[in-house]
Amino acid sequence: MTPDLMDAGAERVARHLHPENPLHTESGGRAAGFGRHVEQGEVDVTHGRILYLEDVSVSFDGFKAINKLSLDIAPGELRCIIGPNGAGKTTMMDIITGKTRPDEGTVFFGSTIDLLRHKEADIAQLGIGRKFQKPTVFEHLTVFENLELALKTNKGVKASMMFRLDSAQSDRLAEVLETIHLAASVSRMAGNLSHGQKQWLEIGMLLMQDPKLLLLDEPVAGMTDEETARTAELFLTLKGQHSLMVVEHDMSFIKTISDIVTVLCDGSVLAQGTLDEVQADERVIEVYLGR
Repeated sequence: MTPDLMDAGAERVARHLHPENPLHTESGGRAAGFGRHVEQGEVDVTHGRILYLEDVSVSFDGFKAINKLSLDIAPGELRCIIGPNGAGKTTMMDIITGKTRPDEGTVFFGSTIDLLRHKEADIAQLGIGRKFQKPTVFEHLTVFENLELALKTNKGVKASMMFRLDSAQSDRLAEVLETIHLAASVSRMAGNLSHGQKQWLEIGMLLMQDPKLLLLDEPVAGMTDEETARTAELFLTLKGQHSLMVVEHDMSFIKTISDIVTVLCDGSVLAQGTLDEVQADERVIEVYLGR
Protein backbone atom coordinates (compact mmCIF):
# COMPACT_ATOMS: atom_id res chain seq x y z
CA MET A 1 0.00 0.00 0.00
CA THR A 2 1.50 3.36 -1.02
CA PRO A 3 2.28 6.08 1.57
CA ASP A 4 -0.30 8.50 0.12
CA LEU A 5 -2.98 5.82 0.36
CA MET A 6 -1.99 5.06 3.95
CA ASP A 7 -2.27 8.76 4.83
CA ALA A 8 -5.59 9.11 3.06
CA GLY A 9 -6.91 5.99 4.77
CA ALA A 10 -5.91 7.24 8.21
CA GLU A 11 -7.65 10.54 7.49
CA ARG A 12 -10.78 8.75 6.20
CA VAL A 13 -10.90 6.54 9.30
CA ALA A 14 -10.53 9.61 11.54
CA ARG A 15 -13.44 11.31 9.77
CA HIS A 16 -15.51 8.12 10.08
CA LEU A 17 -14.85 7.79 13.81
CA HIS A 18 -14.98 11.52 14.58
CA PRO A 19 -17.25 13.23 12.05
CA GLU A 20 -17.22 16.40 14.10
CA ASN A 21 -13.48 16.76 13.50
CA PRO A 22 -13.10 15.98 9.93
CA LEU A 23 -6.17 8.89 3.32
CA HIS A 24 14.12 -18.81 -17.25
CA THR A 25 16.16 -15.95 -17.21
CA GLU A 26 16.39 -13.80 -20.28
CA SER A 27 17.66 -10.25 -20.37
CA GLY A 28 14.48 -8.70 -21.79
CA GLY A 29 16.49 -5.79 -23.20
CA ARG A 30 17.06 -2.32 -21.90
CA ALA A 31 15.41 -0.18 -24.55
CA ALA A 32 12.16 -0.10 -26.42
CA GLY A 33 12.45 -2.39 -29.39
CA PHE A 34 11.34 -2.61 -33.01
CA GLY A 35 10.66 1.13 -33.27
CA ARG A 36 7.38 0.82 -31.39
CA HIS A 37 6.16 4.06 -29.84
CA VAL A 38 5.50 3.69 -26.13
CA GLU A 39 3.12 6.12 -24.46
CA GLN A 40 4.23 7.89 -21.31
CA GLY A 41 3.53 5.72 -18.28
CA GLU A 42 3.16 2.57 -20.40
CA VAL A 43 5.30 -0.46 -19.58
CA ASP A 44 7.19 -1.58 -22.68
CA VAL A 45 7.00 -5.38 -23.00
CA THR A 46 7.96 -5.66 -26.66
CA HIS A 47 10.83 -7.94 -25.67
CA GLY A 48 8.44 -10.34 -23.95
CA ARG A 49 9.38 -9.61 -20.34
CA ILE A 50 7.63 -7.40 -17.82
CA LEU A 51 10.20 -7.87 -15.05
CA TYR A 52 13.80 -8.97 -14.99
CA LEU A 53 16.54 -9.05 -12.43
CA GLU A 54 20.12 -9.68 -13.51
CA ASP A 55 23.06 -10.48 -11.21
CA VAL A 56 21.42 -8.80 -8.23
CA SER A 57 23.20 -9.00 -4.87
CA VAL A 58 22.67 -7.41 -1.47
CA SER A 59 24.33 -7.99 1.90
CA PHE A 60 23.23 -7.14 5.43
CA ASP A 61 26.00 -6.98 8.04
CA GLY A 62 28.14 -9.34 6.00
CA PHE A 63 25.31 -11.81 5.26
CA LYS A 64 24.58 -12.13 1.53
CA ALA A 65 20.76 -12.21 1.45
CA ILE A 66 20.66 -12.07 -2.37
CA ASN A 67 23.56 -13.53 -4.34
CA LYS A 68 23.85 -12.90 -8.09
CA LEU A 69 20.12 -13.45 -8.55
CA SER A 70 18.81 -13.48 -12.13
CA LEU A 71 15.10 -13.93 -12.81
CA ASP A 72 12.50 -12.76 -15.30
CA ILE A 73 8.72 -12.88 -15.72
CA ALA A 74 6.62 -12.64 -18.89
CA PRO A 75 3.57 -10.38 -19.26
CA GLY A 76 0.46 -12.11 -17.90
CA GLU A 77 2.50 -14.89 -16.28
CA LEU A 78 1.71 -16.35 -12.86
CA ARG A 79 5.08 -17.27 -11.34
CA CYS A 80 5.33 -19.14 -8.06
CA ILE A 81 8.39 -18.67 -5.85
CA ILE A 82 9.26 -21.26 -3.23
CA GLY A 83 12.23 -21.95 -1.00
CA PRO A 84 13.32 -22.41 2.60
CA ASN A 85 13.17 -19.64 5.17
CA GLY A 86 16.07 -17.25 4.62
CA ALA A 87 16.25 -18.06 0.91
CA GLY A 88 15.85 -14.37 -0.03
CA LYS A 89 12.22 -14.36 -1.19
CA THR A 90 11.10 -11.34 0.84
CA THR A 91 14.34 -9.46 0.18
CA MET A 92 13.83 -10.00 -3.55
CA MET A 93 10.38 -8.41 -3.30
CA ASP A 94 11.84 -5.58 -1.22
CA ILE A 95 14.33 -4.88 -4.02
CA ILE A 96 11.68 -4.95 -6.76
CA THR A 97 9.47 -2.50 -4.85
CA GLY A 98 12.28 -0.12 -3.86
CA LYS A 99 12.25 -0.88 -0.15
CA THR A 100 15.80 -2.26 -0.32
CA ARG A 101 18.58 -1.10 -2.64
CA PRO A 102 20.87 -3.86 -3.95
CA ASP A 103 24.65 -3.56 -3.78
CA GLU A 104 24.89 -4.52 -7.44
CA GLY A 105 22.81 -5.76 -10.36
CA THR A 106 20.04 -4.66 -12.68
CA VAL A 107 16.28 -4.54 -12.06
CA PHE A 108 14.00 -3.49 -14.93
CA PHE A 109 10.22 -3.17 -15.25
CA GLY A 110 9.60 -3.79 -18.91
CA SER A 111 12.43 -2.81 -21.24
CA THR A 112 12.81 0.84 -20.29
CA ILE A 113 12.02 1.42 -16.59
CA ASP A 114 15.07 1.02 -14.35
CA LEU A 115 13.49 0.35 -10.95
CA LEU A 116 16.72 1.16 -9.15
CA ARG A 117 16.26 4.79 -10.19
CA HIS A 118 12.86 5.05 -8.50
CA LYS A 119 11.64 5.38 -4.93
CA GLU A 120 9.15 3.01 -3.29
CA ALA A 121 6.08 5.23 -3.77
CA ASP A 122 7.01 5.94 -7.39
CA ILE A 123 7.33 2.22 -8.15
CA ALA A 124 3.80 1.63 -6.86
CA GLN A 125 2.56 4.39 -9.17
CA LEU A 126 4.39 2.79 -12.10
CA GLY A 127 2.16 -0.28 -11.77
CA ILE A 128 3.72 -2.69 -9.28
CA GLY A 129 1.43 -3.67 -6.41
CA ARG A 130 2.56 -5.61 -3.35
CA LYS A 131 0.58 -7.53 -0.76
CA PHE A 132 2.29 -8.62 2.44
CA GLN A 133 1.35 -11.77 4.33
CA LYS A 134 -0.70 -9.93 6.96
CA PRO A 135 -3.64 -8.09 5.38
CA THR A 136 -3.58 -4.31 5.82
CA VAL A 137 -7.07 -2.95 5.29
CA PHE A 138 -8.88 -0.08 7.00
CA GLU A 139 -11.00 -2.04 9.47
CA HIS A 140 -13.22 0.88 10.52
CA LEU A 141 -14.30 1.47 6.92
CA THR A 142 -16.65 -0.63 4.81
CA VAL A 143 -15.54 -2.88 1.97
CA PHE A 144 -16.89 -0.27 -0.46
CA GLU A 145 -14.99 2.56 1.24
CA ASN A 146 -11.73 0.60 1.24
CA LEU A 147 -12.00 0.02 -2.52
CA GLU A 148 -13.10 3.59 -3.19
CA LEU A 149 -10.13 4.89 -1.23
CA ALA A 150 -7.75 2.75 -3.30
CA LEU A 151 -8.73 4.41 -6.59
CA LYS A 152 -6.01 6.37 -8.36
CA THR A 153 -7.18 9.87 -7.45
CA ASN A 154 -5.86 13.05 -5.89
CA LYS A 155 -5.41 12.21 -2.20
CA GLY A 156 -5.30 15.82 -1.04
CA VAL A 157 -7.65 16.84 1.77
CA LYS A 158 -9.88 19.12 -0.34
CA ALA A 159 -9.96 16.73 -3.30
CA SER A 160 -10.87 13.82 -1.00
CA MET A 161 -13.69 15.81 0.63
CA MET A 162 -15.17 16.72 -2.77
CA PHE A 163 -14.63 13.38 -4.48
CA ARG A 164 -17.57 11.56 -6.10
CA LEU A 165 -17.38 8.36 -8.13
CA ASP A 166 -18.03 8.75 -11.84
CA SER A 167 -19.75 6.00 -13.84
CA ALA A 168 -16.52 4.41 -15.06
CA GLN A 169 -15.14 4.26 -11.52
CA SER A 170 -18.41 2.80 -10.23
CA ASP A 171 -18.31 0.13 -12.90
CA ARG A 172 -14.69 -0.69 -12.07
CA LEU A 173 -15.48 -0.96 -8.37
CA ALA A 174 -18.41 -3.29 -9.06
CA GLU A 175 -16.21 -5.42 -11.32
CA VAL A 176 -13.51 -5.74 -8.63
CA LEU A 177 -16.11 -6.64 -5.99
CA GLU A 178 -17.23 -9.56 -8.14
CA THR A 179 -13.66 -10.62 -8.88
CA ILE A 180 -12.68 -10.78 -5.19
CA HIS A 181 -15.90 -12.54 -4.11
CA LEU A 182 -17.08 -9.65 -1.89
CA ALA A 183 -20.05 -8.24 -3.80
CA ALA A 184 -22.41 -9.55 -1.10
CA SER A 185 -20.30 -7.89 1.61
CA VAL A 186 -19.97 -4.43 0.09
CA SER A 187 -21.48 -2.65 3.12
CA ARG A 188 -19.75 -4.70 5.82
CA MET A 189 -17.05 -3.19 7.98
CA ALA A 190 -13.69 -4.58 6.90
CA GLY A 191 -12.92 -5.43 10.51
CA ASN A 192 -15.83 -7.89 10.53
CA LEU A 193 -14.54 -9.90 7.57
CA SER A 194 -12.84 -13.28 7.95
CA HIS A 195 -9.08 -13.48 7.51
CA GLY A 196 -9.46 -14.78 3.97
CA GLN A 197 -11.94 -12.05 3.04
CA LYS A 198 -9.55 -9.39 4.34
CA GLN A 199 -6.87 -10.87 2.09
CA TRP A 200 -9.23 -10.64 -0.89
CA LEU A 201 -10.15 -7.08 0.01
CA GLU A 202 -6.51 -6.02 0.06
CA ILE A 203 -5.99 -7.68 -3.33
CA GLY A 204 -9.05 -5.77 -4.52
CA MET A 205 -7.53 -2.52 -3.27
CA LEU A 206 -4.44 -3.26 -5.34
CA LEU A 207 -6.57 -4.06 -8.37
CA MET A 208 -8.33 -0.69 -8.07
CA GLN A 209 -4.95 0.87 -8.87
CA ASP A 210 -4.70 -1.19 -12.08
CA PRO A 211 -1.26 -2.74 -11.47
CA LYS A 212 0.63 -4.47 -14.25
CA LEU A 213 2.53 -6.67 -11.78
CA LEU A 214 1.31 -8.06 -8.44
CA LEU A 215 3.70 -9.36 -5.77
CA LEU A 216 1.85 -11.59 -3.30
CA ASP A 217 3.56 -12.86 -0.15
CA GLU A 218 2.07 -16.07 1.32
CA PRO A 219 -1.48 -15.08 0.33
CA VAL A 220 -3.21 -18.23 1.65
CA ALA A 221 -1.44 -18.49 5.02
CA GLY A 222 -4.10 -18.88 7.72
CA MET A 223 -6.97 -19.45 5.27
CA THR A 224 -9.54 -22.20 5.48
CA ASP A 225 -9.57 -24.86 2.75
CA GLU A 226 -12.58 -23.20 1.13
CA GLU A 227 -10.94 -19.77 1.20
CA THR A 228 -7.74 -21.25 -0.26
CA ALA A 229 -9.69 -22.82 -3.13
CA ARG A 230 -11.45 -19.54 -3.88
CA THR A 231 -8.14 -17.69 -3.77
CA ALA A 232 -6.77 -20.12 -6.36
CA GLU A 233 -9.79 -19.32 -8.56
CA LEU A 234 -9.12 -15.60 -8.08
CA PHE A 235 -5.47 -15.86 -9.08
CA LEU A 236 -6.28 -17.92 -12.16
CA THR A 237 -8.80 -15.24 -13.13
CA LEU A 238 -6.15 -12.52 -12.75
CA LYS A 239 -3.56 -14.46 -14.72
CA GLY A 240 -3.22 -13.05 -18.21
CA GLN A 241 -4.75 -9.73 -17.20
CA HIS A 242 -1.90 -9.05 -14.77
CA SER A 243 1.50 -10.58 -14.13
CA LEU A 244 1.71 -12.25 -10.70
CA MET A 245 4.62 -13.29 -8.52
CA VAL A 246 3.34 -15.52 -5.71
CA VAL A 247 5.56 -16.52 -2.77
CA GLU A 248 3.98 -19.46 -0.98
CA HIS A 249 4.75 -22.62 1.01
CA ASP A 250 1.42 -24.41 0.44
CA MET A 251 2.32 -27.00 -2.20
CA SER A 252 -1.31 -27.97 -2.87
CA PHE A 253 -2.13 -24.35 -3.62
CA ILE A 254 0.91 -23.98 -5.84
CA LYS A 255 -0.01 -27.15 -7.72
CA THR A 256 -3.42 -25.64 -8.49
CA ILE A 257 -2.17 -22.33 -9.86
CA SER A 258 1.38 -22.78 -11.15
CA ASP A 259 2.89 -23.09 -14.58
CA ILE A 260 6.49 -22.24 -13.73
CA VAL A 261 7.94 -22.54 -10.23
CA THR A 262 11.22 -20.89 -9.21
CA VAL A 263 13.09 -22.26 -6.20
CA LEU A 264 15.30 -19.83 -4.31
CA CYS A 265 18.05 -20.90 -1.94
CA ASP A 266 20.83 -18.82 -0.40
CA GLY A 267 19.74 -15.78 -2.36
CA SER A 268 19.85 -17.24 -5.87
CA VAL A 269 17.88 -19.52 -8.18
CA LEU A 270 18.40 -23.18 -7.27
CA ALA A 271 15.93 -24.69 -9.76
CA GLN A 272 13.12 -23.70 -12.09
CA GLY A 273 10.45 -25.56 -14.04
CA THR A 274 7.07 -27.14 -13.51
CA LEU A 275 6.16 -28.12 -9.96
CA ASP A 276 6.70 -31.79 -10.80
CA GLU A 277 10.15 -31.00 -12.20
CA VAL A 278 11.34 -29.00 -9.19
CA GLN A 279 9.86 -31.52 -6.73
CA ALA A 280 11.91 -34.24 -8.43
CA ASP A 281 15.13 -32.20 -8.29
CA GLU A 282 17.50 -33.77 -5.76
CA ARG A 283 18.88 -30.36 -4.73
CA VAL A 284 15.38 -29.04 -3.96
CA ILE A 285 14.53 -32.19 -2.01
CA GLU A 286 17.70 -31.81 0.01
CA VAL A 287 17.36 -28.13 0.99
CA TYR A 288 13.60 -27.62 1.06
CA LEU A 289 11.14 -30.44 0.51
CA GLY A 290 12.81 -33.23 2.48
CA ARG A 291 12.38 -36.94 1.83
